Amino acid sequence: MDGEIIGSTESYLRGLKLSKVAPLLFVLLWSTGFVGAKYGLPYADPFIFLAIRVLIAAVILFAIALVLKAPVTIDARAISNSALIGFFLHACYLGGVFFAISKGLPAGVAAVVTSLQPVLVSLLAVRVLGESLKTKQLIGLFLGLVGVVLVLGPSFEARIPVAGIVAIMVALIGSTTATLLQKKIGSGIPLIAGTAYQYLGSGAVLLAMAFATGGTSIQWSGKFVLAFIWLIAVLSVGAILLLLWLLNTGSAASVSSLFYLVPPATALEAFFLFGEKVNTQGFLGIGITALGVWLVISN
Repeated sequence: MDGEIIGSTESYLRGLKLSKVAPLLFVLLWSTGFVGAKYGLPYADPFIFLAIRVLIAAVILFAIALVLKAPVTIDARAISNSALIGFFLHACYLGGVFFAISKGLPAGVAAVVTSLQPVLVSLLAVRVLGESLKTKQLIGLFLGLVGVVLVLGPSFEARIPVAGIVAIMVALIGSTTATLLQKKIGSGIPLIAGTAYQYLGSGAVLLAMAFATGGTSIQWSGKFVLAFIWLIAVLSVGAILLLLWLLNTGSAASVSSLFYLVPPATALEAFFLFGEKVNTQGFLGIGITALGVWLVISN
């Protein structure tokens, strides 16, 4: 029954040609996460911020599942698999990014470190998932890495805190592990319910971390509320569902390569929203990154 629902949903999405626009849409949505963090973190401790965010997102997803008459209850194995994926994707990755930025790590440095994920996923997918890489895909991965470094090169001039470095490495390991797990054990789980259980599992961990570290402060200012709503609706619901759908329908290496486009997209958003300048080196890096991603995902 669950498989029939997943199949019919994916057929419907393909009928809408979502598979063609989904990668670009995902990059645009995902890249706003750093912008949302910049707006929201001055008003809240990172772990309580994320815990409340993902728990509310879980409730929303369960409500969406009920409205769409999609599966809400899944078997114990699927729940445990979802919780495991959620731990790495939301508690480790998002928790690591938010904690690193809250400790003073520049958002640009955080973006470039986590965008190394495609390299790790692509190399590990050959061994873990049995996927193969063509020569042009290897070239594309290399170009993507070069492009990201060019875009965010000036960020490395900042003094980097040790706590931020440790946290962002945890985030990198978390996103890499979650991507491989989603492809290996998560593709058969109903998308909406599985994501909701991911949030429940990771939300419990993040809540425990918030109380363990004493970081439970939130100032409900106007900017924080706007950032909070955006991160829940656009990131925790829209972008995450797109990411998991892309992983279910494409190779881990191809989907992961999209993360190379996130730092350049974030740089452009910061230029328009905060007046942060993008120099000639940055625009060159954006072009090289786009070429690298095209080489990886093109047939």
